[in-house]
Amino acid sequence: MTVLKDWIEGFQASIQYIEQNLPEKLDIGEIAKKAALSPFYYQRIFSALCGMTVGEYIRARRMTLAAQELSCSDCKIIDIAMKYGYDSPDSFAKAFQHFHGITPSQAREAGANLRSFAPLHIKITLEGGNMLDYKIVEKAPFTVVGIKKRFNAETSYKEVPKFWSEWASDMKGLKGMFGVCSDMDGKTFDYRIADLYLPWQDIPSGCETYQIPGGLWAIFRCVGALPDSMQKVNTQIWSEWLPALQGYTLAGNYSLEFYLPPDENPAETVSYICIPLKKL
Repeated sequence: MTVLKDWIEGFQASIQYIEQNLPEKLDIGEIAKKAALSPFYYQRIFSALCGMTVGEYIRARRMTLAAQELSCSDCKIIDIAMKYGYDSPDSFAKAFQHFHGITPSQAREAGANLRSFAPLHIKITLEGGNMLDYKIVEKAPFTVVGIKKRFNAETSYKEVPKFWSEWASDMKGLKGMFGVCSDMDGKTFDYRIADLYLPWQDIPSGCETYQIPGGLWAIFRCVGALPDSMQKVNTQIWSEWLPALQGYTLAGNYSLEFYLPPDENPAETVSYICIPLKKL
């Protein structure tokens, strides 16, 4: 339980850091550092635990505090807008109305209905009954070949499936064995739809090679129709398995998805999520 306790405390420290610096320009690298995680992994875990992105949480908290200041102070709207990271009254008013349903000026009226989003408190309860099939193996380096696109970490869950749909209409000579995340800087990352590279074969037009480092991998088996089966296991990995992990830590700036050919019965389709690890 010590590992889990330390993990939760580190993650909570990152939330406290956000709260203490909401009027400042927040850097995802500094936030993630409080939890001793890389920016990319921090954002994946945050989304799995909290049901929203880090950016969405920060915006919700800023809008909550901005409304409180509008309702109880005489500060100019432009000053409050700039305090919480908006460089124009129009952009602030648009975000404010989207969150609260009223304009900043209306928020100053007596009896105005405002929304409040409370600070998060991380509390993880691990319960039995959830089966998660995985194995930890060592793999030699290998090379993939595929098409690449850069994604914003906050919108990737919606945009990556669109990338797969675009690929399906023009497969560019690929089977789509892998989904490869790499070069994760916390805000953006590269995603490749790829196959195993075979040196004696030509590289399809528009594709490039990428080497996957050798090392330890945690490989999680997903069974069921895509993308639901993979998303379910992914949530379990980041919200249940990782907090209880002992003897290993996350490694590398990349991760993999591995797809077998679809089964005739979608409920029997098998795919895998692969996370790089290193021993403590």
